[in-house]
Amino acid sequence: MTISENKIYPRTGDTQTVYLKNVITSDRIKIGDYTMYNDFVHDPWEFEKNNVLYHYPINGDQLQIGKFCSIACGAKFLFTSANHAMYSLSTYPFPIFFEEWGLDVKEITSAWDNKGDIVIGNDVWIGFEAVILSGVTIGDGAIIGTRAVVTKDVPPYTIAGGVPAKPIRKRFSDDVISELLKLQWWKWSENRIKKNIAAIQSGRIGDLE
Repeated sequence: MTISENKIYPRTGDTQTVYLKNVITSDRIKIGDYTMYNDFVHDPWEFEKNNVLYHYPINGDQLQIGKFCSIACGAKFLFTSANHAMYSLSTYPFPIFFEEWGLDVKEITSAWDNKGDIVIGNDVWIGFEAVILSGVTIGDGAIIGTRAVVTKDVPPYTIAGGVPAKPIRKRFSDDVISELLKLQWWKWSENRIKKNIAAIQSGRIGDLE
């Protein structure tokens, strides 16, 4: 059992920050250990309702977030049902209103383009009110800037920002990124992580034990 296994609040007296996996009820949302969400506007317990949007069961799409991620207040994950079919001559979602137009309810998903799951790696920082769209994968160690709108995949250890979000720069050299992806420190035991916190914070990969 990890420190975060059943604990809701990582910090004594701070009810705005939660270990996210312990307040999730949907089996289509998978959250890794220690990933935390802070919300100073709404109750962070309402993450599923306020932050995971258009996540309808009919599509079967998932939100997957790895370990040790930091998700800032108001970050949104916008799923497939927010889309409208671009190949159609009209963006009006006729299949949703199948009763009105005498359409087959089984065709309701043709009202939108299905982009698929949202997959967030480990140790990802998602900034204040950033929006992640369906079908996007964000690599380990990436940083998503404040109010960015992420429409395309973001490589590991890359800082991305803007509307639409674009890569700004890599956090480290290619050699260091390659080594970090091999090490996958987020899979280490708690004792090994504790032993290496100072080295991790120093930014010197050679100090890791």
